[in-house]
Amino acid sequence: MNVKLMRVGAPGAERPVLRTDDERHLDLTPVTADIDGAFLAGGGVERVRAAHAAGELPDVDIAGQRVGAPIARPGAVLCIGQNYAAHAAESGSAPPSVPILFYKGSNTVVGPYDEVAIPRTSVKTDWEVELGVVIGRTASYLDSPEQALACVAGYAVSNDVSERAFQNEQSGGQWSKGKSCATFNPLGPWLVTADEVGDPQQLGLRSYVNDEPRQDSSTADMIFTVGYLVWHLSQYLVLEPGDLINTGTPQGVALSGRFPYLAAGDTMRLSIDGLGEQRQLLINA
Repeated sequence: MNVKLMRVGAPGAERPVLRTDDERHLDLTPVTADIDGAFLAGGGVERVRAAHAAGELPDVDIAGQRVGAPIARPGAVLCIGQNYAAHAAESGSAPPSVPILFYKGSNTVVGPYDEVAIPRTSVKTDWEVELGVVIGRTASYLDSPEQALACVAGYAVSNDVSERAFQNEQSGGQWSKGKSCATFNPLGPWLVTADEVGDPQQLGLRSYVNDEPRQDSSTADMIFTVGYLVWHLSQYLVLEPGDLINTGTPQGVALSGRFPYLAAGDTMRLSIDGLGEQRQLLINA
């Protein structure tokens, strides 16, 4: 059985749900209270599969309900900058020789259809479709990228929303001011387990603004692969279950100068092969 994990309900009161291959939705509260690090590290996916096989998960109707981020608030949101060569070029930079790491506030993570707030004084709010990697086991000083992939619980569509003036002009040299504004990390709709996704370097990813194409690329174009990134980060910090890694965005963002920045009333739509689609309306904070 393929496992797509969801969380449904009001912010702070989401309940865990399993989306089945035939698009039914099953209540996961008999198995776990939430989709979080403890669940992922404690054999939660295997328990879900066993409970489903035994017919222990009742159907649940989620029509009309808010879809939350597919994981509870992560301990860390770690982001990789300029991990696609063409995006580095449109940003005015050479491709990095080592991964660029920055952090987002974990309270930026919101649901895949939640409104995104343009910050007060913002003039350069931008979109970034990214492959989100959710850690499933503690990773520290890993021996190889191959070992690192075993630490990945699953993948999700992630939107690394950015305010470029805050990021580059008012930053003081770091990027996080332009990355950590409220609502700046829509995630989901699902967490798809790593075994279902297979090779994470063969996924198409796309973004649209007001249904006009913006980004259209593949994770095959990443400079640093998922396995390399998890291995590399583990040499510097401890990755914990439930942590989120945003792995970089391809070309086609407003920073390129080819498209206008976002304004209230605009919509963003992002998708990745096999991981579903998300959509957000832009509002003023």
